[in-house]
Amino acid sequence: MTIDWNRELVDQLDWHWQNQLRRRLDGLSDDEYLWEPVPGCWNVRPRDPADPDRGVGAGDFVIDYAWPEPDPAPVTTIAWRLGHLIVGVLGVRNAAHFGGPPTDYQGFAYAGTAGEALDMLDGAYAAWIEGVRGLGAEGLGRPCGPAEGPFADHPMAALVLHINREVVHHGAEIALLRDLYLRR
Repeated sequence: MTIDWNRELVDQLDWHWQNQLRRRLDGLSDDEYLWEPVPGCWNVRPRDPADPDRGVGAGDFVIDYAWPEPDPAPVTTIAWRLGHLIVGVLGVRNAAHFGGPPTDYQGFAYAGTAGEALDMLDGAYAAWIEGVRGLGAEGLGRPCGPAEGPFADHPMAALVLHINREVVHHGAEIALLRDLYLRR
């Protein structure tokens, strides 16, 4: 039996996206998007000129961010998790591997509303899944390259599997936050 690994890797994430995650994001309100379930959450916030160190970003909204992250790591909101998926998970990789625009936490214009964030997420996901579809067997076997730091020598297939895990993992956290918000 011949296995089309490219199709299998794409289908793993795309099935989850189409049948679970994206549907769970429908109807996300702005209040829910920014809801902080506990004190001290990391969030996406309006830029505060009085406190320029509060977050990072290039637009009217910034994301709470520190590297290395504090220990223990803060609880994060739906807005923060969507920002992480859009920028740190998909955007940076789209830029490094599929010709997307340069993306990083400091230079990104974060969404102040749920609708804007979902539009950004849809665009980042579409670019990623299209790029992965185009890799083929040869592309999945090539090294990730310097953009992936200590994982530069790992095959692209390892990166695709990692991104699949990240989207499923953070998507499940967002779904749980939605459940908690509904029942607060």
